[in-house]
Amino acid sequence: MKYFFRLLRIVLGPFMLLKESLTRPKGVVRSVADQTKVDAACQKLALYQFATCPFCIKVRKEMARLSLTIELRNTQHVTEHRQTLLAQGGSPKVPCLKISNDDGSVKWLYESKDIVHYLQQEFAVI
Repeated sequence: MKYFFRLLRIVLGPFMLLKESLTRPKGVVRSVADQTKVDAACQKLALYQFATCPFCIKVRKEMARLSLTIELRNTQHVTEHRQTLLAQGGSPKVPCLKISNDDGSVKWLYESKDIVHYLQQEFAVI
């Protein structure tokens, strides 16, 4: 069963990535000062993800829509990222957003809908 899904991902992955690039939303336009503030806030975030995971694609599309420059950490191909996610986040599940706070604490946010909701709350343009 595991090999079936691996094969399915290999076959469908390029099509999923093509669809993502063709349907990527246009990002919001902010003033230079506002975008600089958003970029600074994004420095405290990292998205642990797989390139062809449909839930990760959902989060990346929202990042594009909100014009966010969040670091992407591929846990499928980079063992160090997968180990960090497991050791510090508690689960190897993706997508997972690492949120580093000013006081040094870290929050690990799982579930694509929760991550999208967080991004919309923090960075939505009114």
